Amino acid sequence: MHSTTHDAISAVWRIESAKIVGGVARMVRDVGLAEELAQDALVSALEHWPHEGVPANPGAWLMRVARNKALDRIRRDRSLEGKLDQIVHDLQAQEALVAPDFVDALDEARADEIGDDVLRLMFTACHPVLSMQARAALTLKLLAGLTTHEIARAYLVPEPTIAQRIVRAKRTLSEANVPFAVPRGDELRARLASVLEVIYLVFNEGYTATAGEDWMRPALCDEALRLARMLAELAPEQSEVHGLVALLELQASRANSRVDAQGRPVLLLDQDRARWDRLLIRRGLIALERAEALGGALGPYALQAAIAACHARASTAAGTDWKRIAAIYDALAQVSPSPVIELNRAVAVGMAFGPAAGLEIIDQLAHDKSLGHYQWLPSVRGDLLAKLGRHDEARAEFMRAAQLAGNARERELLLERARAG
Repeated sequence: MHSTTHDAISAVWRIESAKIVGGVARMVRDVGLAEELAQDALVSALEHWPHEGVPANPGAWLMRVARNKALDRIRRDRSLEGKLDQIVHDLQAQEALVAPDFVDALDEARADEIGDDVLRLMFTACHPVLSMQARAALTLKLLAGLTTHEIARAYLVPEPTIAQRIVRAKRTLSEANVPFAVPRGDELRARLASVLEVIYLVFNEGYTATAGEDWMRPALCDEALRLARMLAELAPEQSEVHGLVALLELQASRANSRVDAQGRPVLLLDQDRARWDRLLIRRGLIALERAEALGGALGPYALQAAIAACHARASTAAGTDWKRIAAIYDALAQVSPSPVIELNRAVAVGMAFGPAAGLEIIDQLAHDKSLGHYQWLPSVRGDLLAKLGRHDEARAEFMRAAQLAGNARERELLLERARAG
């Protein structure tokens, strides 16, 4: 019983943690302290729910406990005492102030969406007082509820490095007295790049989970999509915002076909395309058109969306225009060079021009230290070797990939491929 309750608490925390941290941060104006108080509420849940049962509205329960702990902390802490009147006012209002120029920019969008605590939390965590790496790590921790291990895997860096970034980032925000607010005008545009990167990484963690028993975490994909759409309303003139929305919509359109009835992964070429969500595909293609109309055809997110669009437009796997995809990856490698982009380019080149051509690119990545623990490098190499008839080498690569995989479903898939040779 307790194990089941703990699983429920973990699931609720994944979904609700950003809202709780954001709601408390609006009270105390300190994201580090807000996270600490939210974690205290989580501890309370671990103490009470196994005996009392999971409440009907677990998110509201956690929020209430976290807010009460915040008020207790404020009453004890003289440095926060002066904020009490404002905090009480905020709680009564149940909504933060909205900048008038943002309301104008939203056209028909509701003003309370701008007051969204999660959006405020994201922009605060992405403040330019922090490095780009620190902004992304902190936002993933606060908004997605990811562990430092999961963030480290997303960035392909050691876990202690991420832990140090997060601790320093929270301290920096506190010492700099960064306001808990959505920025305006030029400041909004300046911070968009890091916000877009964070939303992208949150979506990716939901799309292919780095750890655990499930291949996907749909709640993270949904949250990333929600935030991306909101940003598109906030900054409708920014082409890369629409490029990111397009990419996420098109990727999300495949979600229903990415796992079978037993929850096992189904790779792209094996998916039932009749199960792809046509509404999301239409939304994605429209967003891509907006990005291109604004001059964003060569932005990194728009380019990735263009690749996703090639898959979306192909009625069958065999009908995929792999030569066009390879060409877009060539452009993407120029705009946003990275080992992971090269790895994906190798897949496209292998599909377009034969496995030997893809393997040539892969072998150039063999000694890249950032990919040393990245399971998809040996996985892709194994796939190309298998297509070339080098089955013993392919099996060895799939086994190595399985050993590196942190996700149980992913590991099973790789072991199955190793057995198949």
